[in-house]
Amino acid sequence: MHRPHIRSVAVAVVVTTAVTCLAGPALAAPAAVPKRTASSAPSATALVVTAARAAAFAHASATGVSQGDGLSAEDVMLDPEGARHVRFVRTHQGMPVLGGDLVVHLSRTLAYTGVTRSADHTVKPAATKPKLTAAQAAAKAAAVAKGAAGAAQLVVDARGGASALAYQVRVDAAATSASTGSRTVVVDAVTGEVRSDVPDSDEFLSPKLLGVLRGDGQVIDPATYNRPPAGSFHSGKAVANTFPKTVTGSGSSLFVGTVSLTTTQTAKTTYLLKDPTRYGTETRDAQGAELENFSGGKKITSSNNAWGNGATSSRVSAAVDAQYGVTETLDFYGKSLGRKGIGDDSKGAQAMVHFGNRIANAFWDSTCGCMLYGDGDGQTFKKPLVALDVTGHELTHGVVDATAKLEPTFVDVYGNQYGEPGALNESLADIFGSNVEFFANNAKNPPNYLIGEKLGLAQKFLRRLDHPSLDKLEGTIDYWSPSTYSTEVHAGSGVSSHAYYLLAEGSGKKTLNGVAYDSPTYHNVTVKGIGRAKATAVFYRALTRYMVSSTDFHDARVATLQAAKDLYGATSTEYKTVDQAWAAVNVTAANTPAARN
Repeated sequence: MHRPHIRSVAVAVVVTTAVTCLAGPALAAPAAVPKRTASSAPSATALVVTAARAAAFAHASATGVSQGDGLSAEDVMLDPEGARHVRFVRTHQGMPVLGGDLVVHLSRTLAYTGVTRSADHTVKPAATKPKLTAAQAAAKAAAVAKGAAGAAQLVVDARGGASALAYQVRVDAAATSASTGSRTVVVDAVTGEVRSDVPDSDEFLSPKLLGVLRGDGQVIDPATYNRPPAGSFHSGKAVANTFPKTVTGSGSSLFVGTVSLTTTQTAKTTYLLKDPTRYGTETRDAQGAELENFSGGKKITSSNNAWGNGATSSRVSAAVDAQYGVTETLDFYGKSLGRKGIGDDSKGAQAMVHFGNRIANAFWDSTCGCMLYGDGDGQTFKKPLVALDVTGHELTHGVVDATAKLEPTFVDVYGNQYGEPGALNESLADIFGSNVEFFANNAKNPPNYLIGEKLGLAQKFLRRLDHPSLDKLEGTIDYWSPSTYSTEVHAGSGVSSHAYYLLAEGSGKKTLNGVAYDSPTYHNVTVKGIGRAKATAVFYRALTRYMVSSTDFHDARVATLQAAKDLYGATSTEYKTVDQAWAAVNVTAANTPAARN
């Protein structure tokens, strides 16, 4: 049994000019070291965290923090213009609070300026003692997810307007959907009701879409570049035999032709598919196992620093696409947005190809902290899902997981996800995945606003940002309506993807890189775009500073307006265009739902 249609709670951006004393109240938990911090001295970030925690308690009516709550900093962002933002996760009486995340905003002088919060209600549960034992909760979770349950942990479930004592259980080797893998199950500690049951991985293709394709009898067998690699790019100059060292090799991929790869030479004739220049980013071979532990993958090596053959006859060809896609995604985030790795923690990204047996999907797996690529099921999908925008899309789920943690509001028995926060997550993955293509600018994979155009689908793409409803496979929507809340997340993603496209490129007809676009608007209003670079900066800043786990489309409008105000000013063309772009997809202040629970 899954929870019914639970309405997400509001994101409130509260602004005040009050100056907060930096001495925190007695209720404040001890300072924690943030997992991800902006570039600054440790003492500076510690001071910001201390000030933000004190401000959260001092402004309890706005932040919702109360007695018994603890705040642990997950992210600290120091903006060049002086603003400071601290993202907190919450505990209550020592128990993690699901849906209790918040971002506290400060000025340069560490005065409180506002909060972005998920739960807009008290997180104190009515029941303080469980009726179920941990063992009973684990057994229930194992039965529901059909796998091996780990230890059950007491939590407070504050999602969807609730505040309940519950157990959270991770279930490994779950068999409730075609993707398998681990799932997280939340069981009410008093009633035994299953409050949520969600996969730990974000799938590129939904169960609903796979069912449609199989029902239509479509066979997806995209063309590949079956050419031998050009040979090692290694200069061949005499160098000292000191290993390991960084070298440049050549890869022959399935989808983007021959590419340069930075690799690690570990011996005179041994090379490892690991990039020391990008925090040790590495791709391994899962060898057909459903691994969720990167250390279990087989290291991929070469004797001559030439990788793959451009065809599936070499197991390494898919790894070339994966390593290339991961490094291009890291470079996009680093060079365009200043992000140091997926978690903004100067750590490498990890990928495993040949994941599972006949898996027709690709995933970002938060448990593994890595990309997982299936080889296709051999029937509908004939080749590994390692296209460049697939990688950019899925790694963006990792970025969202490290920041706002946008979640679906409910999941059906088939594994399909619903709700606006989940749809926004999918949209951001499409937006930044498309940007990875523009950044890479590979002639074999020309950049565009189409998603999955390399997969070989009959409609020539999976989704598109300019006119989402041209996707008939998933029934993607162009505009918001009250029914959007109950729309499958990939279909619902069209609302914010369309707003982004209009912000970047504007409405009407346009041709870019040989692709014709004709973006419509609600009530046929005209929007003049501000350019992709500015639009991307606005959406990224909104994600990292002003979105939380429950952010919906109206909240996203507020978040992007605040981001545009930060970057360009409240009277700027950019700010006004953000407002116009959302109005053009029917997301306005006037039609914001009154009830957000």
